[in-house]
Amino acid sequence: MTTGNELDASIDREREARMNVPNPTDEALIAAFPALADVTYDEVEALGPHGPVPLRLYRPPTRRSSSAGLVWFHGGAFMGGDLAMPESHWVALALAAAGVTVVAGDYRKALDGVCFPVPVDDVLAVWRWAVDEGSTRSGVAQTAFHIGGGSAGAALAANAAAVLRDRGEALPASLVLAYGTFHPEPVPASAELSARLATLADQRTMPDAIKRQINLRYAGSEEAMRHPHAFAGNGDLVGFPPTYLLNAEFDILRASGQRFAGQLADAAVTVRCEFEPGASHGHLNTPFVPEARRSIDRIVAWIDQVRSPSDAAAP
Repeated sequence: MTTGNELDASIDREREARMNVPNPTDEALIAAFPALADVTYDEVEALGPHGPVPLRLYRPPTRRSSSAGLVWFHGGAFMGGDLAMPESHWVALALAAAGVTVVAGDYRKALDGVCFPVPVDDVLAVWRWAVDEGSTRSGVAQTAFHIGGGSAGAALAANAAAVLRDRGEALPASLVLAYGTFHPEPVPASAELSARLATLADQRTMPDAIKRQINLRYAGSEEAMRHPHAFAGNGDLVGFPPTYLLNAEFDILRASGQRFAGQLADAAVTVRCEFEPGASHGHLNTPFVPEARRSIDRIVAWIDQVRSPSDAAAP
């Protein structure tokens, strides 16, 4: 039987493997994507209940600027990642180059005793900065900001939307959720997904016990694991904003995204759920692969079609 200490050691190895990957420089990104050279960004902080939260405000070139904004959060299994990783920095640059104002936010990680609700509180602090100060600086209307993220960032963005709804605060124009996990317990893969994963001889898999332990470390307790603000899939989703779920074809977490899409549809929420063909989990952190570039185009297309909660229609 695997002990708690052994699970924690496995989690730490997973985190190290994911985080010890050099980030491409701005020069390397611009060499591959010249349009990124016209994007400007500022380092800023939002003041939250647990202290300052780092963020970056990315402005599109004037000739490409649109009326939409996206508040975006990176992933990292709730324990890693930062504003320099491609899933934050390159994604924000690429979206801004396409005309979307981006506020890329960080959050405190589930390390050294930090747990829910602290990361969600940080995400909310960045969101509130975006629709207040960020709106003033960028000229994007408060009602035109969307919220989203990748992996753990997607989970936290969905959780933040649940908090905003339950507190009666203004909701984002939509949710943009890439390969997130929205349930505390691992969701079994469908026969179709299992068959796809089986075709990859080198597919990295993570045992359910480790996935659950990662979620427990973030939640902080078994009781918190069941809270609808810790995992949005726990709760009633009526009144959620229109939601775009972008999964990866070869990703066990696609099962959670697909279940969440079904829950949203059952709650009469406008939802689109699709997967990026050929992509694996975290592909937005690998900007030089075509799957990542196609996913950026998908996100831009969604944002272009959803304008505000009051006039959103199914794309």
